[in-house]
Amino acid sequence: MPERVRGFIFRMRGGIWTLLFVAILFMVRGTTPGIIALSLVIVLLGQLWRCWSAGSIGLYRGENVKALKLAVTGSYALMRNPLYFGNFVIGLGWSIIAGKLAVLVFAVSFWVLYCLVIIPHEEKFLSGKFGHEYEEYCRKVKRFHPSELDINALKSPPDFSIIKRSEIHTIISTLIGTTIIIAVSLCYT
Repeated sequence: MPERVRGFIFRMRGGIWTLLFVAILFMVRGTTPGIIALSLVIVLLGQLWRCWSAGSIGLYRGENVKALKLAVTGSYALMRNPLYFGNFVIGLGWSIIAGKLAVLVFAVSFWVLYCLVIIPHEEKFLSGKFGHEYEEYCRKVKRFHPSELDINALKSPPDFSIIKRSEIHTIISTLIGTTIIIAVSLCYT
């Protein structure tokens, strides 16, 4: 895939996320209170993970890939893409409310968009900017799961001023999205 197409998709990732949400919303047909409770826990865990991740980097919002420094502490000591992992967990929570088909559609769509398009675009940028430092980080830390664990890097506390400034948009969107999906689900029961 041409890099300019990946760059375009990266810039549109917020809108794409909204389209995934709408697709899930159209699959909602009602569920049980137990499934709603489970989904709420999953969404909450995803959002908490995103907050920890946002607090581990200084700059992440914008239309273009950018980085002032290579993030390697906090949740970035466990995986290279913790913000996207948090997105996946939130979307999974929403999908569970909508049913098995929604889980499948969301998981496949997420994998194609993020793992095949958006993340490789970011990786190319980071490799070009940080070179050997990034290659070494990639050798130690996998995209979505830990391999070698640096306990000291993991202990790095998040910067709450960054969470407040940069993650508030996602927190509000997650609350609104979760409320809408639950409300629609309750209309079908």
